Amino acid sequence: MTAASAVLLTVPEVMARLKLSRTKVYDLIRTKRLVSITEGRARRIPESAVQDYIRARIVEAA
Repeated sequence: MTAASAVLLTVPEVMARLKLSRTKVYDLIRTKRLVSITEGRARRIPESAVQDYIRARIVEAA
């Protein structure tokens, strides 16, 4: 996926996809387990970062 075609998600969208609380999503961002970008006050998480997080959790669980 190229940067131009990357889908960026808001924190509430990530919360819904992962079924996690706002606090947990921000904790994942703070601990660098979930990559995010900030433009001004807007924080966005690439969809690929969410998929990478899910893959990492599956590997950890195996």
